[in-house]
Amino acid sequence: MNYPGNILIVRNDRIGDVILTLPIAGILKNKFPESKITFLVRDYTKDLVIKHPLIDNVIVLKEAKGKVLISENIKKISEQKFDTCIFMYPTFTLALIIFLGGIKNRIGSGYRWYSFLFNNRIFQHRKYAEMHELEFNVNLLRSLGINERVTPENVKFNLNIDEMSNAKIKDILSKDGAIKEKIILIHPGSGGSAIDLPMGKFKELIIKLSELGGIKIILTGNNTEKKLCNLLQINENILNFAGLFNLSELTALINNCDLLVANSTGPLHIAVALNKKVIGFYPKILACSPKRWGPYTKKSTVFVPKIGCTDCSREQCERLNCMNSIDMNEVASVIKNDLNVS
Repeated sequence: MNYPGNILIVRNDRIGDVILTLPIAGILKNKFPESKITFLVRDYTKDLVIKHPLIDNVIVLKEAKGKVLISENIKKISEQKFDTCIFMYPTFTLALIIFLGGIKNRIGSGYRWYSFLFNNRIFQHRKYAEMHELEFNVNLLRSLGINERVTPENVKFNLNIDEMSNAKIKDILSKDGAIKEKIILIHPGSGGSAIDLPMGKFKELIIKLSELGGIKIILTGNNTEKKLCNLLQINENILNFAGLFNLSELTALINNCDLLVANSTGPLHIAVALNKKVIGFYPKILACSPKRWGPYTKKSTVFVPKIGCTDCSREQCERLNCMNSIDMNEVASVIKNDLNVS
């Protein structure tokens, strides 16, 4: 194939998915330094890519009331004269838009019923978790002659922090006295793609951590998670920032923390991209296990249920309340060691 000069990366799903696609920009630039790289993302994740030093342009998917606007997006895509498109997250609607948008080289999964819309198909079943999601993304570059071996040691996210957002966060932390202490962010919510740690377990952990000296616990979450975080604010020393920040500001807050504790969710991957220490809680269900979705870093500890079940499913995990078997004493011990506090 010809040298790809104008490349579109399609990643129109959630925060964590976008973070795990960011290294693609650097790999492509290394192979094709003169190429122009554009990311197509949803509006709520655009702050993750607009400051990226190796992404030349960002297109926000046009939607109305949760529906993708087909003709408007076709027009936008066709105007850009892309020669290559890589589908990190394919849907029929997006595949059709790209096809009708006139992009000649369309790289995507070979296992969808609409894969005939891709003329370069990669055959890999992600649901079997044979590798990490980030590695699956990198594998899609094989049709461009790129056989990159990415690891937690060499991966580069290049996630930048907005200066205004960072200044705002530093001012808030300074006023609350948190900036003088080691900051633990606890993000108890999730997008529902995995099974979460029970709220009772989060509360147990917070009680244990609140007895430590030299730390500040901050609860984070979106607007719909305010009530969740309210339940975990066991005293006035714990700061509840749920619903206060946009994504750019939340990223800046994570950048100012020392450690983040979360379920399998986007902010955990933001913390990884910012080289922070993380604690993650994951079920054993293969499709959402840490093998596929875990923190892609050596600065992490992942906790999974202690129940010795096999062939895990969501129904079985919920019925057996598997996540409740995770020991908060062990979690608190790891955090104390990571932050060197007692």
